[in-house]
Amino acid sequence: MDGHSLIKQYWRACEERDWEAFGRTVAPDVVYRDPQTREIVRGRADYVAFNQTYPGDWHLTVERVIAQDDEGVSWTSFAVGDETMTGLCFFRFGDGLITEIDDFWPEPYEPPTREVPVVDRY
Repeated sequence: MDGHSLIKQYWRACEERDWEAFGRTVAPDVVYRDPQTREIVRGRADYVAFNQTYPGDWHLTVERVIAQDDEGVSWTSFAVGDETMTGLCFFRFGDGLITEIDDFWPEPYEPPTREVPVVDRY
C-alpha cells in the first residue's frame, strides 16, 4: 500500500473507532511524538490505547494528504464539542506500515496589524 492510501486508512479507522484496523496501519514498534506537549508513545498496543482513550466525543476530517517515498503529511480538522482544531501529522513509513508520527496542533491567533493592507481574513 502506498503512503497516501496508508494515511487515509489510518485516519478512516481512527474516525470510525475501528481500533483493530487502526492498529494494523502502524508498525509494532511505532513511535508517536507530540512536540507541543512533549508526549511520546512507543509501540502499537500503547499507541492504540492512547488514541482509544482520548476524552470527549471527537470527530476528524481529513483536509489533505501528501505522501512520497517513505514520508507523508496530513492536515486534519479535529472537532471536540464546539471547538475545532487543526492538526498536522508527519509520518514515516517502512514495510507498508507507519513507523513514526510527529503530531502538531497549532493554535489560532490574531495577526499583528500591518502597515500595508494586502491581507484579507477568511
